[in-house]
Amino acid sequence: MYKTAFVCDEIFTCHDTPAWHPESPIRVEYLIEFLKRTDLWDKLIHLTPQRATIEDIARVHTKEYINMILSIQKGELDTETIISPHTFTACLYAIGAIKESVDKIKEGLIERAFCPVRPPGHHAEANAGMGFCIFNNVAVGARYAQTKGFSKVLIVDFDAHHGNGTQHIFEEDESVFYFSTHQFPYYPDTGKETERGIGKGEGFTYNVTIRVGSGDKDFMYVYQDIFPSVVSRFSPDLILVSAGYDIHYMDQHSDLKATCEGVRGIVQGILGASDKPYIFVLEGGYDYISLSKSVKNTLEEMLYYPP
Repeated sequence: MYKTAFVCDEIFTCHDTPAWHPESPIRVEYLIEFLKRTDLWDKLIHLTPQRATIEDIARVHTKEYINMILSIQKGELDTETIISPHTFTACLYAIGAIKESVDKIKEGLIERAFCPVRPPGHHAEANAGMGFCIFNNVAVGARYAQTKGFSKVLIVDFDAHHGNGTQHIFEEDESVFYFSTHQFPYYPDTGKETERGIGKGEGFTYNVTIRVGSGDKDFMYVYQDIFPSVVSRFSPDLILVSAGYDIHYMDQHSDLKATCEGVRGIVQGILGASDKPYIFVLEGGYDYISLSKSVKNTLEEMLYYPP
Protein backbone atom coordinates (compact mmCIF):
# COMPACT_ATOMS: atom_id res chain seq x y z
CA MET A 1 0.00 0.00 0.00
CA TYR A 2 1.31 3.44 -0.94
CA LYS A 3 1.54 6.11 1.76
CA THR A 4 -1.27 8.37 0.54
CA ALA A 5 -2.29 11.64 2.18
CA PHE A 6 -5.62 13.41 2.12
CA VAL A 7 -4.90 17.10 2.66
CA CYS A 8 -8.04 18.96 3.65
CA ASP A 9 -9.43 21.67 5.89
CA GLU A 10 -12.88 23.15 6.42
CA ILE A 11 -11.52 26.46 5.09
CA PHE A 12 -12.19 25.05 1.63
CA THR A 13 -15.92 25.31 2.34
CA CYS A 14 -15.61 28.97 3.37
CA HIS A 15 -15.15 30.23 -0.19
CA ASP A 16 -18.78 31.27 -0.56
CA THR A 17 -20.66 31.28 -3.85
CA PRO A 18 -24.32 32.09 -4.66
CA ALA A 19 -26.93 29.35 -4.31
CA TRP A 20 -27.15 28.96 -8.09
CA HIS A 21 -23.41 28.50 -8.52
CA PRO A 22 -22.20 25.00 -9.46
CA GLU A 23 -18.86 25.47 -7.67
CA SER A 24 -20.49 25.18 -4.26
CA PRO A 25 -19.05 24.43 -0.81
CA ILE A 26 -21.36 21.41 -0.81
CA ARG A 27 -18.98 19.73 -3.29
CA VAL A 28 -16.36 19.22 -0.58
CA GLU A 29 -18.82 18.76 2.28
CA TYR A 30 -20.63 15.94 0.47
CA LEU A 31 -17.36 14.35 -0.61
CA ILE A 32 -15.97 14.27 2.93
CA GLU A 33 -19.12 12.77 4.41
CA PHE A 34 -19.19 10.17 1.64
CA LEU A 35 -15.57 9.16 2.17
CA LYS A 36 -15.98 8.93 5.94
CA ARG A 37 -18.53 6.17 5.38
CA THR A 38 -15.99 4.05 3.49
CA ASP A 39 -13.16 1.86 4.77
CA LEU A 40 -10.74 4.05 2.80
CA TRP A 41 -10.94 6.89 5.30
CA ASP A 42 -8.81 5.21 7.95
CA LYS A 43 -6.22 4.06 5.41
CA LEU A 44 -5.40 7.62 4.38
CA ILE A 45 -2.84 9.85 6.11
CA HIS A 46 -4.83 12.94 7.08
CA LEU A 47 -2.89 16.17 6.82
CA THR A 48 -3.80 19.81 7.39
CA PRO A 49 -2.69 22.29 4.73
CA GLN A 50 -0.22 24.98 5.60
CA ARG A 51 -0.94 28.62 4.75
CA ALA A 52 0.79 29.77 1.57
CA THR A 53 2.33 33.22 1.32
CA ILE A 54 2.05 36.12 -1.07
CA GLU A 55 5.58 35.25 -2.17
CA ASP A 56 4.40 31.77 -3.16
CA ILE A 57 1.62 33.19 -5.32
CA ALA A 58 4.00 35.74 -6.85
CA ARG A 59 6.08 32.93 -8.35
CA VAL A 60 3.27 32.64 -10.90
CA HIS A 61 0.92 35.62 -10.66
CA THR A 62 1.69 39.28 -11.26
CA LYS A 63 1.90 41.63 -8.29
CA GLU A 64 -0.74 43.86 -9.90
CA TYR A 65 -3.21 40.98 -10.08
CA ILE A 66 -2.49 39.81 -6.52
CA ASN A 67 -3.01 43.34 -5.19
CA MET A 68 -6.25 43.63 -7.12
CA ILE A 69 -7.59 40.43 -5.54
CA LEU A 70 -6.50 41.65 -2.10
CA SER A 71 -8.49 44.85 -2.63
CA ILE A 72 -11.77 42.98 -3.24
CA GLN A 73 -13.60 41.87 -0.12
CA LYS A 74 -16.69 40.73 -1.97
CA GLY A 75 -17.50 40.81 -5.66
CA GLU A 76 -16.86 39.03 -8.92
CA LEU A 77 -14.13 38.88 -11.53
CA ASP A 78 -16.71 37.83 -14.09
CA THR A 79 -20.27 36.56 -13.86
CA GLU A 80 -19.09 33.11 -12.65
CA THR A 81 -15.84 33.84 -10.79
CA ILE A 82 -16.84 34.93 -7.32
CA ILE A 83 -14.90 36.50 -4.47
CA SER A 84 -16.32 36.30 -0.93
CA PRO A 85 -14.79 37.57 2.35
CA HIS A 86 -13.01 34.24 2.95
CA THR A 87 -11.96 33.53 -0.63
CA PHE A 88 -8.41 34.82 -0.37
CA THR A 89 -7.75 32.78 2.77
CA ALA A 90 -9.21 29.68 1.11
CA CYS A 91 -6.89 30.28 -1.85
CA LEU A 92 -3.86 30.47 0.44
CA TYR A 93 -4.73 27.13 2.02
CA ALA A 94 -5.57 25.55 -1.34
CA ILE A 95 -2.03 26.32 -2.48
CA GLY A 96 -0.82 25.40 0.99
CA ALA A 97 -2.29 21.91 0.61
CA ILE A 98 0.03 21.33 -2.33
CA LYS A 99 2.95 22.82 -0.41
CA GLU A 100 2.25 20.50 2.52
CA SER A 101 2.12 17.55 0.14
CA VAL A 102 5.43 18.51 -1.48
CA ASP A 103 7.11 18.93 1.89
CA LYS A 104 5.88 15.60 3.24
CA ILE A 105 6.93 13.83 0.04
CA LYS A 106 10.36 15.44 0.30
CA GLU A 107 10.64 14.22 3.89
CA GLY A 108 9.69 10.70 2.82
CA LEU A 109 6.56 10.65 4.99
CA ILE A 110 4.15 10.16 2.09
CA GLU A 111 4.37 9.04 -1.54
CA ARG A 112 1.11 10.40 -2.91
CA ALA A 113 -1.45 13.02 -1.93
CA PHE A 114 -4.99 14.09 -2.80
CA CYS A 115 -5.97 17.72 -2.18
CA PRO A 116 -9.76 18.40 -2.37
CA VAL A 117 -9.31 22.16 -2.63
CA ARG A 118 -11.60 25.07 -3.39
CA PRO A 119 -11.60 27.34 -5.30
CA PRO A 120 -10.22 25.43 -8.31
CA GLY A 121 -7.35 26.89 -10.27
CA HIS A 122 -6.46 25.69 -13.76
CA HIS A 123 -8.23 28.50 -15.65
CA ALA A 124 -6.44 31.26 -13.72
CA GLU A 125 -3.91 33.13 -15.85
CA ALA A 126 -0.87 34.92 -14.46
CA ASN A 127 -2.75 38.21 -14.52
CA ALA A 128 -6.43 37.23 -14.43
CA GLY A 129 -8.93 34.90 -12.84
CA MET A 130 -11.73 33.20 -14.77
CA GLY A 131 -13.85 30.06 -14.94
CA PHE A 132 -14.41 29.82 -11.13
CA CYS A 133 -10.61 30.11 -10.60
CA ILE A 134 -8.78 32.88 -8.70
CA PHE A 135 -5.18 31.62 -8.45
CA ASN A 136 -3.66 28.70 -10.33
CA ASN A 137 -3.13 26.22 -7.50
CA VAL A 138 -1.26 23.61 -9.53
CA ALA A 139 0.97 26.14 -11.26
CA VAL A 140 1.99 27.75 -7.97
CA GLY A 141 2.47 24.26 -6.52
CA ALA A 142 4.74 23.29 -9.40
CA ARG A 143 6.94 26.33 -8.86
CA TYR A 144 7.12 25.60 -5.14
CA ALA A 145 8.08 21.99 -5.83
CA GLN A 146 10.94 23.20 -8.00
CA THR A 147 12.32 25.18 -5.05
CA LYS A 148 12.38 21.89 -3.11
CA GLY A 149 14.45 20.02 -5.67
CA PHE A 150 11.78 18.60 -7.98
CA SER A 151 13.35 20.19 -11.04
CA LYS A 152 11.14 18.63 -13.71
CA VAL A 153 7.41 18.68 -13.05
CA LEU A 154 4.74 17.11 -15.24
CA ILE A 155 1.19 18.40 -14.95
CA VAL A 156 -1.58 16.18 -16.29
CA ASP A 157 -5.08 17.65 -16.52
CA PHE A 158 -8.12 15.44 -17.20
CA ASP A 159 -10.79 18.06 -16.48
CA ALA A 160 -13.48 18.40 -19.16
CA HIS A 161 -12.31 21.99 -19.70
CA HIS A 162 -8.87 22.90 -20.98
CA GLY A 163 -6.55 24.42 -18.36
CA ASN A 164 -5.76 27.54 -20.35
CA GLY A 165 -4.06 29.22 -17.41
CA THR A 166 -1.73 26.33 -16.68
CA GLN A 167 -0.76 25.99 -20.33
CA HIS A 168 -0.09 29.69 -20.81
CA ILE A 169 1.93 30.02 -17.59
CA PHE A 170 4.34 27.25 -18.66
CA GLU A 171 4.20 27.27 -22.46
CA GLU A 172 7.69 28.79 -22.78
CA ASP A 173 9.23 26.60 -20.06
CA GLU A 174 10.92 23.28 -20.79
CA SER A 175 11.06 22.32 -17.08
CA VAL A 176 7.28 21.90 -16.74
CA PHE A 177 5.39 19.61 -19.12
CA TYR A 178 1.63 20.19 -19.50
CA PHE A 179 -0.52 17.29 -20.77
CA SER A 180 -4.27 17.81 -21.13
CA THR A 181 -7.34 15.95 -22.31
CA HIS A 182 -10.48 18.07 -22.64
CA GLN A 183 -13.69 18.43 -24.58
CA PHE A 184 -13.16 20.51 -27.69
CA PRO A 185 -14.64 22.77 -28.91
CA TYR A 186 -15.75 23.94 -25.49
CA TYR A 187 -14.98 26.56 -22.85
CA PRO A 188 -12.47 28.25 -22.76
CA ASP A 189 -11.84 27.59 -26.48
CA THR A 190 -8.14 26.87 -26.02
CA GLY A 191 -6.16 23.65 -26.13
CA LYS A 192 -5.99 22.80 -29.81
CA GLU A 193 -3.74 19.85 -30.60
CA THR A 194 -1.51 22.20 -32.60
CA GLU A 195 -0.67 24.13 -29.41
CA ARG A 196 2.65 22.51 -28.46
CA GLY A 197 4.49 25.25 -26.56
CA ILE A 198 6.51 28.30 -27.54
CA GLY A 199 10.24 28.93 -27.89
CA LYS A 200 12.30 26.76 -25.58
CA GLY A 201 9.01 25.31 -24.31
CA GLU A 202 8.05 23.95 -27.71
CA GLY A 203 7.25 20.26 -27.42
CA PHE A 204 6.48 20.50 -23.70
CA THR A 205 2.74 21.04 -24.14
CA TYR A 206 0.56 18.14 -25.31
CA ASN A 207 -3.17 18.56 -25.88
CA VAL A 208 -5.53 15.74 -26.77
CA THR A 209 -8.97 17.01 -27.78
CA ILE A 210 -11.93 14.82 -26.84
CA ARG A 211 -15.08 14.93 -28.96
CA VAL A 212 -18.61 15.40 -27.65
CA GLY A 213 -20.09 12.10 -26.49
CA SER A 214 -16.74 10.39 -25.93
CA GLY A 215 -16.49 8.00 -23.01
CA ASP A 216 -14.34 5.44 -21.27
CA LYS A 217 -12.88 3.83 -24.39
CA ASP A 218 -11.55 7.15 -25.69
CA PHE A 219 -9.98 8.08 -22.36
CA MET A 220 -8.44 4.62 -21.97
CA TYR A 221 -6.71 4.98 -25.32
CA VAL A 222 -5.15 8.29 -24.29
CA TYR A 223 -4.13 7.41 -20.75
CA GLN A 224 -3.03 3.85 -21.29
CA ASP A 225 -1.54 4.08 -24.80
CA ILE A 226 -0.33 7.68 -25.28
CA PHE A 227 0.35 9.13 -21.84
CA PRO A 228 2.94 6.60 -20.58
CA SER A 229 5.29 7.27 -23.48
CA VAL A 230 5.02 11.03 -22.90
CA VAL A 231 5.99 10.57 -19.26
CA SER A 232 8.84 8.26 -20.19
CA ARG A 233 10.32 10.79 -22.61
CA PHE A 234 10.05 13.73 -20.19
CA SER A 235 11.16 11.74 -17.11
CA PRO A 236 9.65 14.03 -14.42
CA ASP A 237 10.68 14.24 -10.79
CA LEU A 238 7.09 14.88 -9.67
CA ILE A 239 3.65 14.57 -11.27
CA LEU A 240 0.84 16.96 -10.41
CA VAL A 241 -2.67 16.05 -11.51
CA SER A 242 -5.44 18.57 -12.17
CA ALA A 243 -8.24 16.15 -11.38
CA GLY A 244 -11.48 17.30 -12.96
CA TYR A 245 -14.41 14.94 -12.54
CA ASP A 246 -16.83 16.86 -14.78
CA ILE A 247 -16.00 14.30 -17.48
CA HIS A 248 -18.61 11.99 -15.88
CA TYR A 249 -21.83 11.36 -17.79
CA MET A 250 -23.92 12.49 -14.79
CA ASP A 251 -22.22 15.90 -14.73
CA GLN A 252 -24.12 18.59 -16.58
CA HIS A 253 -21.03 20.72 -17.20
CA SER A 254 -19.69 18.78 -20.16
CA ASP A 255 -20.91 16.53 -22.94
CA LEU A 256 -18.50 13.70 -22.10
CA LYS A 257 -19.62 10.26 -21.01
CA ALA A 258 -16.99 8.79 -18.72
CA THR A 259 -18.11 6.49 -15.90
CA CYS A 260 -16.69 6.06 -12.41
CA GLU A 261 -14.87 2.97 -13.65
CA GLY A 262 -13.59 5.01 -16.56
CA VAL A 263 -12.12 7.46 -14.06
CA ARG A 264 -10.48 4.50 -12.34
CA GLY A 265 -8.90 3.54 -15.66
CA ILE A 266 -7.63 7.08 -16.23
CA VAL A 267 -6.04 7.10 -12.77
CA GLN A 268 -4.47 3.69 -13.36
CA GLY A 269 -2.97 4.98 -16.61
CA ILE A 270 -1.57 8.03 -14.83
CA LEU A 271 -0.17 6.13 -11.85
CA GLY A 272 1.23 3.32 -13.96
CA ALA A 273 3.28 5.71 -16.07
CA SER A 274 5.90 6.53 -13.42
CA ASP A 275 7.24 5.50 -10.03
CA LYS A 276 7.67 9.15 -9.02
CA PRO A 277 5.49 10.93 -6.43
CA TYR A 278 1.99 12.12 -7.35
CA ILE A 279 -0.18 14.95 -6.06
CA PHE A 280 -3.81 15.07 -7.23
CA VAL A 281 -5.56 18.44 -6.92
CA LEU A 282 -9.32 18.86 -7.32
CA GLU A 283 -10.51 20.99 -10.22
CA GLY A 284 -14.01 20.42 -11.67
CA GLY A 285 -16.77 17.97 -10.84
CA TYR A 286 -20.17 19.40 -9.94
CA ASP A 287 -22.47 16.40 -9.58
CA TYR A 288 -21.98 15.48 -5.94
CA ILE A 289 -22.66 11.77 -6.31
CA SER A 290 -20.45 11.08 -9.33
CA LEU A 291 -17.75 13.36 -7.91
CA SER A 292 -17.66 11.44 -4.63
CA LYS A 293 -17.69 8.01 -6.23
CA SER A 294 -14.99 9.02 -8.70
CA VAL A 295 -12.75 10.44 -5.98
CA LYS A 296 -13.24 7.21 -4.02
CA ASN A 297 -12.05 5.24 -7.05
CA THR A 298 -9.14 7.63 -7.42
CA LEU A 299 -8.08 7.15 -3.80
CA GLU A 300 -8.35 3.37 -4.05
CA GLU A 301 -5.95 3.40 -6.97
CA MET A 302 -3.62 5.85 -5.27
CA LEU A 303 -3.39 3.49 -2.31
CA TYR A 304 -2.87 0.29 -4.24
CA TYR A 305 -1.90 0.85 -7.91
CA PRO A 306 0.31 -0.40 -9.37
CA PRO A 307 0.39 -3.53 -7.21
